[in-house]
Amino acid sequence: MTRNQGISLRESLPSDSGEQEPYDAEQYVFNLDQADSSQRESNRKRACVLVGSGLLQLPIWGFAMNYGVFQEYYSGNWTLQGSHEVTGIIGTTSNGVMYLSMPFLFALFSRRWACRRQTAALCGAALTCISFLLSSFSSHVWHLVATQGVMAALGCALIYSPMTLSLGEWFDISNRAVAYGVVLSCKNIVGSACPFLLRALLDRYGFRITLRIWTAITAGISILATFLIPTHPSSMSSSTHRTRKIPWQFLKHQTFYIYSIAIIFQSSGYGIPQTYLNTYAHEVTLLSQTSATLLLTLFNIPGIVASPFFGYLSDNKRFPLSATTVTSVSTVSSALSAFLLWGLTSQGSMALLVIFSITFGFFAGGYSATWGGVINELEREAAQRNEAIDTGMLYGLLNGARGVGYVSGGLAGVPLLKAGGTSSVGTFAYGTTYGPLIIFTGLSSVFGCWGLLWKGKKLLRLV
Repeated sequence: MTRNQGISLRESLPSDSGEQEPYDAEQYVFNLDQADSSQRESNRKRACVLVGSGLLQLPIWGFAMNYGVFQEYYSGNWTLQGSHEVTGIIGTTSNGVMYLSMPFLFALFSRRWACRRQTAALCGAALTCISFLLSSFSSHVWHLVATQGVMAALGCALIYSPMTLSLGEWFDISNRAVAYGVVLSCKNIVGSACPFLLRALLDRYGFRITLRIWTAITAGISILATFLIPTHPSSMSSSTHRTRKIPWQFLKHQTFYIYSIAIIFQSSGYGIPQTYLNTYAHEVTLLSQTSATLLLTLFNIPGIVASPFFGYLSDNKRFPLSATTVTSVSTVSSALSAFLLWGLTSQGSMALLVIFSITFGFFAGGYSATWGGVINELEREAAQRNEAIDTGMLYGLLNGARGVGYVSGGLAGVPLLKAGGTSSVGTFAYGTTYGPLIIFTGLSSVFGCWGLLWKGKKLLRLV
């Protein structure tokens, strides 16, 4: 190679390098901008999902959590055929049907039908709206039970299940708990604010027009919120793949059944005050309708802080408590509240009913937050046995157990109310028509700590 060729070659290298450097810098800036844009878009979608999930709490839980307002209205303005006492099963049946259907719906929309989640939620909204609209034309009590207690509940569950799955996928481990906490707070806000809205509508328009207004509210919010919650791309891509089998080994072990039975007991009593507290306050203690409605609001407000509190007790590392201990704190305190506060109220005792609403709403309302500890315990047992466990399916089954409890409590409530008789004995609530209901509420809460009795029996065997 000649000297001139060498000079020519050395001169060409910097030139090529000089042309490449600006290109690399521009590409880097472009990639950085694209990453920032993608992150902003992802944050925007997560914000939309959070807002949509919060909005959905109104059409899903607004009626079920506040049915006591309708129950109190029916007791004083009954115009339909059949006994108005049958309406006592509507609120608990509504909650029960929703929870009972969750295991099946969660399994259905987790992967295989993930791409159809929005469609399913819209179908659920349509079924809910049709149910409430038909309910407004009811002429017999069984029409109310079928439309409000069953059909509308199935529609709400069809909205809740696929949209809740999408919420969990859009948030990772670092912020999923916060997202669920925000949505749970929205649910309790709905439970606290809706009693006054429904009471005002019922007083002004009656139950038929109120149900049509509620239909319009449900339709508008459900459609808007559903479109704010797209299915996560990870589920869309995996929906075409063959889904893995759900491990069912945990069904062979006692722990699952012990806690499921405890949940059934606790839930059967939890729905009683939600349904009958308004009516009791108005008919027995002779409180005004506004004061009776306030009690339902006070019943739901403590749930805003109760769930994080019991979740903390289940997860805290400084003073670790077993799932059995945490559930016992909730259930025993609920039972004492029912026996010592509600049972000892008398005519005009507003203060005692307020204290009962707050304490029972706090301790009983936080019971479901203890399930995290229950699932952790089942996970540890599965790990010791070298078995797989699907926590999502497990959570769905625990919800199903709660549904069994709600339905059982609702069915038991009507004959218990009849067993109370029509005349009052003594000055306390135990001697009124609602006495058997109060005792049932307290006892079901006591049996909600069934796990503690089971653990104690195991310890005695070891001794």
